[in-house]
Amino acid sequence: MTTAVPGELSAELRGFGKVQRLAYACAEAVAARLAPGVTEREAARMQRVWLRERGVRDWFHLPFAWFGDRTAFVNFRLPLQFFPTDRRLEPGMPFILDMAPVLDGYTADIGYSGSLGPNVVQDRLMDDLAAHRELILREVRERRPLREIYEDVDRLMVRQGYANRHRAYPFGVIAHKVDRVARRRWSPTVFGFGTQALRGLAADALRGHREGWSPLWSPYRFSDHPPRPGLWAVEPHLGFRGTGAKFEEILVVTDSRDPEQSAFWLDDDLPHVRRWAEEK
Repeated sequence: MTTAVPGELSAELRGFGKVQRLAYACAEAVAARLAPGVTEREAARMQRVWLRERGVRDWFHLPFAWFGDRTAFVNFRLPLQFFPTDRRLEPGMPFILDMAPVLDGYTADIGYSGSLGPNVVQDRLMDDLAAHRELILREVRERRPLREIYEDVDRLMVRQGYANRHRAYPFGVIAHKVDRVARRRWSPTVFGFGTQALRGLAADALRGHREGWSPLWSPYRFSDHPPRPGLWAVEPHLGFRGTGAKFEEILVVTDSRDPEQSAFWLDDDLPHVRRWAEEK
């Protein structure tokens, strides 16, 4: 990833922005259709159908949906527990929709938090996530090691009174790199993940191992390096007493020495960002 100026995005970045906006549009459309009795499996299927109707044939991972205390990954210990279940949505229950479509070779990975009717706990979690978005961008621009930024996010969560729920993800990641993949009419999935995207991530992991960096942003030693130029899908995930909330969006890291150009969020016109702007 070379230098790019916010507001003057390259054609490549515009491609990533297009699929990210499509994914968030899908999340908002599906969220508007959720009703009491809908299951996680049905919500995940709604996302798949909506995106396939708009040309998506490949995935970084297939859509997920989590309801109730599953939004906070309560008692999650095995990878299969992340997959959608027959948990039914109830009034006031929080939910998270998570999808990672690939369109025209461009990848997005987004997370959308909401509730079926008022939920004051999740509302507070969403409000407090704004500070995490600001912290991550500031410290990436400072070229702090990814592991240290992860620890600072952890400390902010503790000060806010929350639990770190992205630590429950495989390798405890708060983010991972995303790249372009070859355009195909259809690509198979393995355990819910697109084979092309997995190959790309594996290739990055091998290259990074040789060069001293990792495509996974984790609390472990392999992430003890400065931010690597490229696109990162970042997802701080807060939990409090059985309720979880997160956002997930693309952070662009470049090789520019200008702080504002060295890192920036790909798009500031996203549902959670609009929410925070309206509350100011």
